[in-house]
Parts: sequence; structure tokens; C-alpha cells
Amino acid sequence: MKTSYVIDIETLINFFCLVAIDYKNDEEKIFVIHETRNDLEKLLEFLDGNKTRGEWHIGFNTISFDAQVIQYIINSRIMMKDMSAAEIVTFIYQKAQEMINKTSMEEFSYFDEKGLEIRQIDLFRILGFQNPSKRTSLKWIEYAMDWHNVQEMPIHHSTLIKTDEEIKTVIDYCRNDVLATKKLMRLCKSEINLRRDITDKYGINCYNYSDTKIGSELLLDLYCKKTNKKKWEVKKISTKRDKIALKDIIFPYIKFESAEFNILLDKVKAAVVGTEKGDFKFSQNFKGVVLEYGKGGLHGTVDSGIFNSTDEWLTIDCDVSSMYPNIAIANEMYPAHLGKEFYEIYKNDIVDVRMKEKAKGKSGNNAIIEGFKAASNSTYGNSNNKFSWLCDTSYTYQTSVNGQLLISMLIEKLILNIPNSKLLQANTDGVTVIIKKNNIDDYYKICKDWEEITKLTLEYNEYKTMYIRDINNYISVYMDGKTKCKGFFEWEPMDKYKTSHLHKNKSFLVIPKAVYAFFIDNISPEQYLESNTNIFDYCGGVKAKGEWELNELGIKNGIVFSKTLQKVTRYYISKKGSKLIKVNKADGRKIQVEAGKWLQTEYNTHNPSKSFTEFDIHKEYYLSKIYKEIANINSIGAIKQLEIF
Repeated sequence: MKTSYVIDIETLINFFCLVAIDYKNDEEKIFVIHETRNDLEKLLEFLDGNKTRGEWHIGFNTISFDAQVIQYIINSRIMMKDMSAAEIVTFIYQKAQEMINKTSMEEFSYFDEKGLEIRQIDLFRILGFQNPSKRTSLKWIEYAMDWHNVQEMPIHHSTLIKTDEEIKTVIDYCRNDVLATKKLMRLCKSEINLRRDITDKYGINCYNYSDTKIGSELLLDLYCKKTNKKKWEVKKISTKRDKIALKDIIFPYIKFESAEFNILLDKVKAAVVGTEKGDFKFSQNFKGVVLEYGKGGLHGTVDSGIFNSTDEWLTIDCDVSSMYPNIAIANEMYPAHLGKEFYEIYKNDIVDVRMKEKAKGKSGNNAIIEGFKAASNSTYGNSNNKFSWLCDTSYTYQTSVNGQLLISMLIEKLILNIPNSKLLQANTDGVTVIIKKNNIDDYYKICKDWEEITKLTLEYNEYKTMYIRDINNYISVYMDGKTKCKGFFEWEPMDKYKTSHLHKNKSFLVIPKAVYAFFIDNISPEQYLESNTNIFDYCGGVKAKGEWELNELGIKNGIVFSKTLQKVTRYYISKKGSKLIKVNKADGRKIQVEAGKWLQTEYNTHNPSKSFTEFDIHKEYYLSKIYKEIANINSIGAIKQLEIF
């Protein structure tokens, strides 16, 4: 990649600035347009250089805003030539507000990516934050990355900037966002490199595509090349369905022995579903475990507890390899409007090619391995996207409903045919059971028979111990001592700022860390808190959305005060602090961020010179939460041994 600048702009009613920092070093460029300073000519010279040299702008949500404003400035250079600085900044501000309004109305931007003269790396799009389920602000990302200054704009855009101090405040805020974006860009290095490789290999400019869009566009490209169809034509077609009778899409080889599962199967076959998420929802109790079925997948678990393998008993797990793509391949599925040729391309040119490349190990082509993985996974998700060329909701239900029933078949075969076996948990693509070790051959035979019927492949893991809070929250310890953590216990990706977890809430990371240390490393919560002096692990994050605002209510010098805080605020539990309260501006409702006696201290700005003891952490709060989580798994200290089965 050529020289690239991480950039951000601020557009106020009488002030504009652009801050650009070279992503390889700390070279910084600042351009200001204000009645006291007019850097328009220098700004245009910089932007012209970016275009001429093929340099990149890197930012967060730049394509929808920053790059739009910048392109408008480039296009309007002649018009602005004879304007005063005050007129120029008013002109830019008005256009920026129009762009913001278009976004809020979900209208298209003035310029599509191809119409932007300066090449963009938009981390917001790359990380899929356009998806409503993952939509995330840069402020929340700053909190998730433990950034030293989680700062929202301290001056409203409608405020007239008059003083040098105000100018400095806005520039410093803009610079802070640029530096935070630069850190995020470094965390995204592998994602950016993958998009470069795919662009180079397939000629698809996917630098600003999410993984799902990469998969969809790769599939589209290959499909059109194989069928000699035009992309624009294919993008116009889809299969729209109002209702789907599930009896018409259930695989004929799905059969059960038990009354419980036959009752479930009859209910499913009788169902007619639409396109809404809650349309498919069933529950079935099987041998004391309640299994929940939904459009998104299957979930079920025993009561919480600690489950140890012993000389006599074994905890073993099996998962279906690439379940949804392989269900489609095994059953020759395809969106109706794309025909069987789509299935043949999907199988032969996507999935099979990827697996052959993956088998090469380190010498395999990463663009094929990861790009085709995205392509193979994208069909299922996009089949339920009314805006996608892959849309066919029947395909969605045929995949997920049959997948859940197939896993149920495996559960039934294992539990009914292995004496004294116990179902621990089940999810969309796997089953965990406890069996006697002398039944291991029976276990594998049942699994192989199931593979023969379904044409799917199972992968196995044996666990030394499982610490289960519920279906979505557990720690599994493999026989070699390595661990797998899910849900509440999945602290490590957040600790390492993995881009896949930045949109999640990492509040009070010290709690799952301490619970993990207790069970895995035999370290008491008191010992762990004594050793952990990372203030960020003790911090929580809170968002105030819509009509809600966040207030700090406290006492200072004997006087009660109330202060409005940022929409995104970082805080910790302290002995001497205040109460953080969400207030609804419309109806006056108030909700404590932390109920009860606990006080909080806002900590948006990190002070690295402050010693840990100075934070005045209220360890009682954290200990109470840690011991509550331990009790959720190991109530009253009673470990559930396998012999109870």
C-alpha cells in the first residue's frame, strides 16, 4: 500500500478542520478553515497530492461522511475560490448537514465509492458495523480498545467558535479520534491484507467490504463468469416468499424413534412460517434437557455445574464441520431463481476448491482459503436478506430447520443407544454428552452411522472438565489442559482487542478473568484481585441512546450536584464516587447504572501516572460479583461429579 493517511474531519457552523496522520509514522497535517485562518489552498494541494500519488485515506465511516465532504470540497474548488473563509466554512457546513440528514433518512450518499477520487479504507465497513446487530460508534470502539481518552465532541456543531482555546479544543478532539482510528487500523491489518489479496487475485475491489459482502461478491463474480450472465441482471432477481410450509422442505430421511422427538417433528411439519425471526420457535424436553428451537439455531443444556471426566466417565463433544454449507451440498440446495447450476458452482468451484487449498497448509493461498470461506458462508445469511441477489427464504429455513432436526437425530441416537449416557448440551452444530469410557466404540459407531445418513462430517473433542453456567456461557478444558471459553467467559478476545469482539461489551473484565483463574488456576478471587492492577479491567462501559442521557449525581463539598455525561461513558466502582443515572428526557424516568449502595467514578480520560491504590477501587463489589458467578456454577461448593448419573 502506498503512503496512507488516517484522517478525520470536523464540520461546525463556522469552523472546519481536517487532521491527517501518516499511518506509518507520526507525521501530522492539520488544515483549518475559520474566519481567523484559511487553509483551503493548502488543503486542496494536499488532496491533489493524495490523488496524484494514489495515496489512501483511512478512517471510520469515511465513505458515508468524511470522504463525501472532501469530494464535495474538491468538486467545488472553483466556486469557493472567491469566497471568504467565513463563507467557505458556512458552505461546507450546510453540505455536511445535508449529508448527515441523508444518512439518517437512510438515503444514498451523493457519491458512491467509485465517485470518490481519493481511495478509501473505511474500517467501519470492513468490520461490518453497517449491520444493525453490530452497529458501533468510534466512541464505543475507543472504550473497547482501552483508549486513553474516550472523548465525545465537547462543543456542539451549532456553536460559534470564537477563541483560540475553542479552536484548539476541536483540533485536539479530532486528533484524538485520528490516533484512535490509527490503533484500530493496526488491529485490522490482517483484514486489510486479505482484501488486498482478493482484489489483486479476482479483480474485485473489496477493500471496504464486510466479510459477508466479500463472500456474496465472489460468488456473484464466479456465478456470472460460469453462466455468462450480467451482474446487474442477476442482482435484480430473487425469490420472494410470504409463507413457507415446513413440511415441504424437511428432508425425507429425518426420522425419530422416541415419542418426544416425533411429537416435535409433527409440530414442525404442521408449521407454516413467514419471514419474521420469531416465526419458528419450538421447545422440547428430552430426558430432562429442554431443547429450544428457533430460526437462528438449536440450544439446550443441563443445569449449571462442574462436570469432570474420570477413569470411568468421559465428556465428549462432536461438531459438524462447516455445517450450513455442507447441508446445502449434501442435499443439492440452491436459491430457486439461480437454478441447479448455482449448486454446482457453489460445490465444485467454491467449497471444493477452498478445501483443496486449505489442505496445502502454509503453502495454501490465503485469498482462496479465507475469501472462499466467506463465499461459502454468505449464501445462508444472504438467503434471508431481501436486498440480496441470493434471497430465498425457503433456502434459509431449509438449512436451519433441517440442521436442528439432524442434530436432534444424533442426540436421540446417542442417548437412547448408549447405556447411562447423559446429554450435557446441544447447539446449532454440535452435541456434548457424558458416556462411560467402555462405550466409546458404540459412540463412534453411532456417529459414523449418522454421517452415512446425513453426508455430513463430525469433528470430536474430549474434555477433562466442563464448567457450565448455561448453554451460552461455559469453560471447557481439553485433555491437554487447553481451554475453550464461551459467552461470559470469553474474556481473552476482548483482552487482546480482537476486531471480531470490539462491538461487544467488555465491562468489568476482571470478573470473568477472576472466575477463570479460580477454576482453572486454583487462584482465589482475593488473590487474583490483589495481583490485577490494570484499571481498565475494573472499568465498565455504558451507552445512552435516543431520548436517554447519562447523568452523574453526587455530593461535592457538602453540596449535591448533577452533571450531564457523554453518551458513551467509561467508569469503575469506587468507595468514594457518585451515582451514574440514565435519565429519559421525554418522560423523566431514571435508571441507576449500578443499583444499590455502589458508587461509580467516571473514567473517560486515563491517567497513566496514577498509582492503582489511588483509584480507590471498591473490591467488595467485584468480589461479590465474582463469587456470585462461581456459585452459579458450583452452588454451595458442591461439585457435580459424573457418578450422579
